[in-house]
Amino acid sequence: MSDELDQTRVVAALSQATVEVFSTMLGMEVAAQESYRQGGKPEPTNGVVTLIGLAGKWVGTGSICCSAEVARKISGQLLMSEFANVDQEVLDALGEVTNMIIGNFKNAIEDLAGPLGLSIPVVIYGHNFTASSLHAAQWTVVPFQCPDGNMEIKICLSLQPEPSQNRRQAYPNAQVAV
Repeated sequence: MSDELDQTRVVAALSQATVEVFSTMLGMEVAAQESYRQGGKPEPTNGVVTLIGLAGKWVGTGSICCSAEVARKISGQLLMSEFANVDQEVLDALGEVTNMIIGNFKNAIEDLAGPLGLSIPVVIYGHNFTASSLHAAQWTVVPFQCPDGNMEIKICLSLQPEPSQNRRQAYPNAQVAV
């Protein structure tokens, strides 16, 4: 098994999951832009960032990053309401949209990556902050053009070492009593 998933399939699954959720659940059209890989230390950002964990043979994080305006628009479409500010309802709605998109992505790549579980989404809103994942060596980023701005859907997955390998790496001189 390769240490990296087929990026063409990852990008296609992210794009399809996002377009489907936006069209069916939000009644919005979004257009995927050219994907890219992002590594290194993340730059400070403003707006809303959601994070949701994935676990199985592959582990990592899925994320949505967008401005406050885009977050309010997405939440308004989901909840059929208007929001003047980013409040708890907006944050909850963005977490739910993240769960739907990354959940659909997860289902689309399980034939390639094996069964995966999802965590509960975490949603962060602020100005000049940085959010990262400990497993994030390389993110696959798919930018989208949305009404009222842009957003990025990101995924980072890495192969989880076998449990026996973890123990040997962590305790190379340990002896096991039988």
